[in-house]
Amino acid sequence: MSAKRLRTKTYLLLALMVLFGSLGNVLLSRGMKETGEILDFSPLALAAVFGKVFTNGSIWFGISSLLIFFVSYLLLLSWADFSYVQPASAVGYALVALLGYFMLGEFIPLTRWTGVVLICAGVALVGRTEPSPSGSGRRDSQRAGAREAQARQGEASRNGEGPRGAELETLTPASPEAAPYRACAPRPKGRG
Repeated sequence: MSAKRLRTKTYLLLALMVLFGSLGNVLLSRGMKETGEILDFSPLALAAVFGKVFTNGSIWFGISSLLIFFVSYLLLLSWADFSYVQPASAVGYALVALLGYFMLGEFIPLTRWTGVVLICAGVALVGRTEPSPSGSGRRDSQRAGAREAQARQGEASRNGEGPRGAELETLTPASPEAAPYRACAPRPKGRG
C-alpha cells in the first residue's frame, strides 16, 4: 500500500475514532443525567435503574457510537503504532469539551479550555510524525539490531574470543565486582 493511501486511511480512522468516541461518551452522559442520580444501591433499586438505563435512547446511541469507535480503533491498531494512535486521538478531549458545552449545556471554565488547547498542541506535535506502520518500523529496528549483533560476534571470533566476546567475565565470589551479587545469591542449606 502506498504511503499516501496509508496516511489517508490513518487520518480517516482517527477522525472516526475521535468523532464516535467523543459522541458516544457525551451521549452516555446525557442518558445517565436523564436517568437521574443513583442514591439507593439496594438490589431492587438497582434493578429499576437498570431498566431505566437500558430503555433510554441516548444510552443506546452512545453504545452504538462507542462500538463504531472501537472497530475504528482496532482497525487502526492493526497497522499504526500505539504510540502514535493514542496521543493523536487525544484531540477527542477538545471535541468532548465542545459537545459538553453545546449538547449538555455544561459550563467550561477558562482553565479547562486552556488545558484543552495544550492537549491540542500536543496532538499537533504527534500528528507531524509518521504513524510508522507496525510491520516496517519494528522490522527495520530488529534487522539493525541483528546486523549489529552479527558484527560484534564476527569481531569477537576474529579476536579469538568466545561467542559473546569480551563483555563476559567470570566473577569469583572473592572479587570486589561480585560483592553486590553475593546478597542475592542463594544461601547454602544449614546456614541461617
